[in-house]
Amino acid sequence: MRKLLLLFLLYVLPANANIVPNFVQGNMQSTTNTVTTLSESITSKDYKTGYEYTVTGTGISHDGGSMSPDATQVTGTVGGQSYTWTGADMTTKPNWTQTNPTSGNSFQFTETYHGPGLQNITTIQRDITTESVTTTTSVFSQ
Repeated sequence: MRKLLLLFLLYVLPANANIVPNFVQGNMQSTTNTVTTLSESITSKDYKTGYEYTVTGTGISHDGGSMSPDATQVTGTVGGQSYTWTGADMTTKPNWTQTNPTSGNSFQFTETYHGPGLQNITTIQRDITTESVTTTTSVFSQ
């Protein structure tokens, strides 16, 4: 008898059901909210690839050689990146002296050198947040 009961429990008859919707009309509404944040970091680096050598003054003279130093290659590393620029070989610059140092006359002398390399770094960091709301309504009827 137990075997028959076990066999009966293992044998399953299929069940059929017919579901018929019974509505006339309806609607459905859904809302989706989306928030997006974009984080930006912009870095700008300004490099001078050459050089400037200037001399101004009165009551001065140079040793008769060239008025400017010879150009030379200058290497450097910025942020792990190696660069080669044109710079001035300051060992070849002219020697400047007063024209008449014992006269007691006034003189003025200015010598400037701006070499190659990194001149400026500008960093802009900003977050842009965008919020979007989408509402969908579906209306249906039979």
